This record gives sequence, C-alpha cells and structure tokens, in this order.
Amino acid sequence: MKNFYKNKKVLITGNTGFKGSWMTQMLLLLGADVTGISLRPGTAPSLYEILHQGNNINEYIVDIRDFEQVLNIFHKEKPEIVFHLAAQPIVIASYKEPRYTYDVNVMGTVNICECIRRSASVRSFVNVTTDKVYQNNEWEFPYRETDRLDGFDPYSNSKSCSELVTASYARAFFKGRDIAVSACRAGNVIGGGDFSGFRIIPDCYRDTVSGKGIAVRNPNSVRPYQHVLEAVNFYLLAAKMQMDDSSLAGNYNVGPEYSDCIKTSEVCDLFCGFWGGEARWEAIETQGPHEANLLRLDTSKAKSRLGWRPVWDVKRAIKETVQWYKAFSDGGDMAGVTEGQIKTYLSEGKV
Repeated sequence: MKNFYKNKKVLITGNTGFKGSWMTQMLLLLGADVTGISLRPGTAPSLYEILHQGNNINEYIVDIRDFEQVLNIFHKEKPEIVFHLAAQPIVIASYKEPRYTYDVNVMGTVNICECIRRSASVRSFVNVTTDKVYQNNEWEFPYRETDRLDGFDPYSNSKSCSELVTASYARAFFKGRDIAVSACRAGNVIGGGDFSGFRIIPDCYRDTVSGKGIAVRNPNSVRPYQHVLEAVNFYLLAAKMQMDDSSLAGNYNVGPEYSDCIKTSEVCDLFCGFWGGEARWEAIETQGPHEANLLRLDTSKAKSRLGWRPVWDVKRAIKETVQWYKAFSDGGDMAGVTEGQIKTYLSEGKV
C-alpha cells in the first residue's frame, strides 16, 4: 500500500467528515498527494480541525453540487484516484430534509461521475455508499451484493440511487477508457473523532462526559459495527487492486465477522465497561421515524476476490475508540494518538 500510494494524486470528496478525515490521515502517512473537496466540517469540534489537515492537503471548500467549480478542480489537480465520500449521511436528518438529501447524494454523485468522464487522469474510482442501500426485509441471513437495492428512508434510498448512477456511468462511459469503478457498502463505522448527532458512539461520549446516563433509542437494533480503519483500509485496497487489475472492480460489502454484528445495548455495555467510572446507559421511549432493526452483510466477495480480512473485532474497535475519546478529553496529542492507532492497525493487519 505504501509503495502504491506514495506520491499518487488522490482526490477525496467529503474529506472534512469523520470517515474522510481518517482516510486523509492514512493517505498522508502513506505519502499520497491528497486533494480534498468538501464543505466546512459539520461539527464542532471536528476531527479534520483537530488534526489540522487543511495545512497538509490541497484544500477546496466547495459544495459538490457546484459542478463548474468541481470540474475546475479536477482539471487543475488531475487526480489519478477518486474516493467519493461526500454525502448527507444521517437517516433522521433525511426525513427532515429529503430534497436536500437527494440533491447532495444523487446529483452530487452525478457531478463527480461527470467530472471523471471529462477527466484524462482518473484511473480508479470508489463510490463509498452504505449497508443501508439494500431493500431490508429484516432477514436473519446477511445481504449479498446481488440483492436488490431499495433503501427505505430518504438517506438510504438516495444512496441506492447513487449506486445506480455510478453503475450507469461505468457501463456507458468508463468501460473502454481504463477507468476501474467500485461501490463499497460499509456497515456502521465507529472510531475516535466522530462528533455527529444521532450516532450511538458520539452519543455515548457526549452523555458520559456530561455526567448523564447514555440515552439509547433502539437498544435491540442489530448492526455490523466495525472500526473506521477497517472501512478506510478496504477502500484504499479496492482502489489499488482494481487499478492494477480492472477485473476486480465491482460492488463490495465491507463489514465485520458475523459474530461482531451486535445489539446497540451490547455496544453501550462495552463502551461503559472500557470507559469505567460512572458511565451507564438507559433505554428511552421514542416515536422517531422508521429505522431498520436487523441488518447484516455478507463479506465473502471481499474476502475471496481481494483477500481482505477484518483486523479488529468489535470489542477491540470500541476499546480503541474509547481510548481516543479519553485522550481527547484529557487534552492529549490527538495527531499522535490518531497516527498511532493507524500504525498499530496497519502493523497488525500485515501480521
């Protein structure tokens, strides 16, 4: 990975977000030349600002719906590899602003695909979507890449549409041009530096440091939890391998082992156990909009075609996450902590 990414020109949309910031930091460690297109961070604090990443990349604070500006950036920076992470990513927010959600998640993807179509430099494109793109029938068995795309809520459905847009561009425009394209569907990612609303780990952190009990909306919901580095590492691996061999391009589920698909209540138990002290949680009554209760992914394709395996199980993922937040609360060197976790993950993955 280091030999491949060193000096590669890589463009990330949504780089100021939680997952985008972890990806940026890993790429910088690998020696890549990183360009970021994103809105300003949507949270305060934000991992992007904590790590001062704007000083180390080619930064463009641009809305991906502004096609002309985005196209000019592509022409100027001439990226070889593109990761599309920019999105309105919150299910509950999508119920409040469905039009905005579709505008960003669908037309934003159209704009990125169109920029790639007009680019002479791009050779590898990864569209980062979600495990929620599938028509969720609350099945016990995990979803495979061949299952129907039909997300229920506006967020999930807009990401299903984003994949259809990508597939159309891949067939119609990229197939004969040596541009490899994949869509990667990750489960719930956790890790230090996520300060978003309506997500279980950030809620655990906020409620705990404020001295309150953690309020849990859906304690019995089952999700495929994994550390953010698992997903980021897979995206980088997929982009590399499909650029080397275009036959490896395609749709991929990215998730933990089956045993790490656990209930929200179990996540909270683990968080409180690793945090210690007075950390505690309680279930609350809620009349919120529909959210899936059971969702698992089959990752056989990623394992068999790309040789990928998860490195950290859910317990380790939560432990590393808690350690990050505790260091942040204590005023620690967060660039050092973040890079230390990346290096530890990569070294353990190599073994």
